[in-house]
Amino acid sequence: MKFSLFAHMERISPEEDQKQLYDEFIELCKIADEGGMHAVWTGEHHGMNFTIAPNPMLNLVDIARHTKNVRLGTGTVIAPFWHPIRLAGEAAMTDIITEGRLELGIARGAYSFEYERLMPGMDAWEAGQRMRELVPAVQNLWKGDYEHSGEFHQFPKTTSAPMPLQQDGPPIWIAARDPNSHEFAVSNGCNVQVTPLWNGDGEIESLMGKFNDACEKFSDKQRPKIMLLQHTYVADSDEDAKLGAVELNRFYCYFGAWFMNKREITQGLIETLTDEEIAAHPFYTPEAMERDLVIGTPDKVIERLKKYEALGYDEYSFWIDSSMSFERKKASLERFIKDVMPAFD
Repeated sequence: MKFSLFAHMERISPEEDQKQLYDEFIELCKIADEGGMHAVWTGEHHGMNFTIAPNPMLNLVDIARHTKNVRLGTGTVIAPFWHPIRLAGEAAMTDIITEGRLELGIARGAYSFEYERLMPGMDAWEAGQRMRELVPAVQNLWKGDYEHSGEFHQFPKTTSAPMPLQQDGPPIWIAARDPNSHEFAVSNGCNVQVTPLWNGDGEIESLMGKFNDACEKFSDKQRPKIMLLQHTYVADSDEDAKLGAVELNRFYCYFGAWFMNKREITQGLIETLTDEEIAAHPFYTPEAMERDLVIGTPDKVIERLKKYEALGYDEYSFWIDSSMSFERKKASLERFIKDVMPAFD
């Protein structure tokens, strides 16, 4: 099982300087590269200080300047916000600039906040259909001389300009949860990204089951790779692990608030959650976070990750967004590299 880093610029307070946040983001990417991690992933979001990531391609090109070996992944671009010709060309150019290190993750998106602003009236079903049209179009544009007549896009014979450096184009990853998404990915020769969020090991097993079912259904296709994305905190003690659980509980309360899209948002920042609101959440608790996320001292983290490796996951991505200070994120990542990864050599 390979290991990667998943990170954004994460801003929850107007006092946080955005340039400093970006510098810290780059520093974490450099630590991942120097520590021997396989890849760095960053996503696409708009108008949300919670995850500042308007164009992951831009970030990845810059990360390439600061790193030597890591693969560079979009985790993920939001399919409805892209025209196939534009995505094929920008991804190909990114692949050239990064010397063939690009991995292209694609999703339908999740936040209605973003849908309302970039694609008013679009729902999650339509977003999924747009993704299913986009992916094969991009693959064909990389082959060249492709004419498209779909539900959402129509264009005459076109070839991606430029062509990607990697033969057949960068590997494409599909963010999948339901069986249909797994089947779409496997049948189209794409790898799969899954995240159980706060749902724990039962969901991690279920997601692998859906992936295996899709691979069995399309047994004529080469079995793709599957990556597990999960919030992770490697603690220096049991007490530190409990603090990490408190911090990640706060993160998920904000995540849930953004997802529900009902709180006031000013200057890109959501209305502050009070301690009372966080404590009153119906199912997010520090105890649940410690149970269902990967939080603990190195020995406990290793034990948990060995189970995921045994299930068949090819890559485990350390999701570092957490509402923690940069110093705590950095220390956790360094412990992961020093004390956890060697157990999987």
